[in-house]
This record gives sequence, C-alpha cells and structure tokens, in this order.
Amino acid sequence: MLAPAAQPVATTVTSESANAALTKLDLLAVKGRAPKTGYDRDQFGQSWTDDVNVDSGHNGCDTRNDILRRDLRAVTLKPGSNGCTVLTGTLDDVYTGKAIAFSRGQSTSSDVQIDHVVALSDAWQKGAQQLSAEERQNFANDPRNLQAVDGPANAQKGDGDAATWLPPNKSYRCTYVSRQIDVKALYRLWVTQAEKDAMTRVLASCGATPNEATTSVPPMTETNTRTATPAPAYTPPPTRTQTPTYVAPAPPADNGGPVYYKNCSAARAAGAAPVYAGQPGYGSHLDRDGDGIGCE
Repeated sequence: MLAPAAQPVATTVTSESANAALTKLDLLAVKGRAPKTGYDRDQFGQSWTDDVNVDSGHNGCDTRNDILRRDLRAVTLKPGSNGCTVLTGTLDDVYTGKAIAFSRGQSTSSDVQIDHVVALSDAWQKGAQQLSAEERQNFANDPRNLQAVDGPANAQKGDGDAATWLPPNKSYRCTYVSRQIDVKALYRLWVTQAEKDAMTRVLASCGATPNEATTSVPPMTETNTRTATPAPAYTPPPTRTQTPTYVAPAPPADNGGPVYYKNCSAARAAGAAPVYAGQPGYGSHLDRDGDGIGCE
C-alpha cells in the first residue's frame, strides 16, 4: 500500500485571490527583525520527522520524501519502503522554470532540495521564538511551507524574505508571496516593513489593489536587483495521476552495524560525507539546514 503524499498547494493567482492575500497581509503585525540569538536548526525539532500534526504527518514516511512524491512527476519508488522513498523523478521547478532530473544518490540528491518557503531562521526572528516546540516542529514539516526546488536556487535564497529574494521565475512570484503570507498568518509570525512593501508590489502586479496605506510603495523596477518585476500569475500543471513505477534499488553496502558521527569532521574523516537521511550515520545534528543531507 502506498503512503499518501501531501496534497498540491500551488494555485492560480487571480486578482481576487491576490486581493485576498493582500487583505491577509494587512492583518499581519509589522515589526523589526528580532535578534537571531538562540537560533539553531534543532529548535524546530528532528529534521523531516513524521511525528507531526500536519498534512501527511504520521503516514509512515519522512517529510522529505512526502514532498518529493508530491512535487516530482514520473517518480519511481524504492521497493519495501511502504511507497515512501523516491529513487528517481523529474522536477518542474517553480523557482527557475527548469526541468530537473532527480536521482537519489550521494552525488545527485542535492540537485533537488526541499525549501522552507518561509525560512526557519526568518521565522525564528519574526515570532517563532514564542511558539511551542510542537508548533515549531509542525512548522518545519508543514507541506504548506515546503517546496521541492532547484538546489542552487535554494542555496541562493538562504534565509531571505521577500524583501531580499524572490524566485527567478517571475511567473511564480505571486504564488510564492501568497504562500508566505498564508504560512505567516497560520503560525502567527510578523513581517518587516520592507518585506510587506515587497509583497505588496508583487501582489499589485497580479491585480491586487493596494489600500491607501500602501499606495505610496514605489513600483518594482529591474534596478531592484533581487526583486525584479513579477510576470503574470503562475498557472500550475494539472494534478498528476500516474502510478509510480517500482524499480529495484542497488544492493546496500555493508555498513558493519550502527554508525554514529559526532560531527561533520568525524564524518569527513571516515570518508562518509555527505551523509543522507536514511543512511547509516545520518543525524539531524549533521544537517543544520534540514534538507536531508548532512555535512554538505
């Protein structure tokens, strides 16, 4: 029996939905960014844990594979993994507009990474410090805040918000900003004034009508190097209905029993870095950005 995957979250952004997002944005608190003091990936719980109370939680699969199954097409799954582990597939990347072939492996898995649409560090500095440990773990594994994307684009984004980074694929920016607003509203996070201004510009390009408090925001131009003019709203591809194809995996290596690396230096000294979720020796203490790849 295949484990259920998370439901698709991308939707067409119309002028009505853009105005709804703008209305929700106006309800978010506007504050300065709090200090990053105390931030650590571990503040958001175990990486990709299934022990969460959000969509796809407690389905027997880790969150990373849940999102890969949701966002990739033509996937093949590892036999004996309860329909969880994605071996291959193709990502139609919403951030760059590129088609990316995914193949699970030490040198290839990082080609496709799972992005937190609202970055964990950004959330920590905008209200997540006040959330409970359970809420933060839910936040880090909530499919509404997760997207499989091009690895280099994810690295470029880092922990940026809408004021410092937007997807290069302009047609996705309205959906991207709308998702950030939904997540911040759901988890009671705030925005900075610069972030709100950037979001307002993007939504205005989708047909939203800013209120009097935001009409003074200057139009976006190509000189705003990291927030260039968005294109029309993104229309997602049809929901995929194909049945995954099972293929036999390569024989596992003999790891000689339980493996534990105290830190990345130990993993590298053993010739094991990078180490991937599900492999001997992987642990969340080695995977600070929570993308399922330790000691990158």
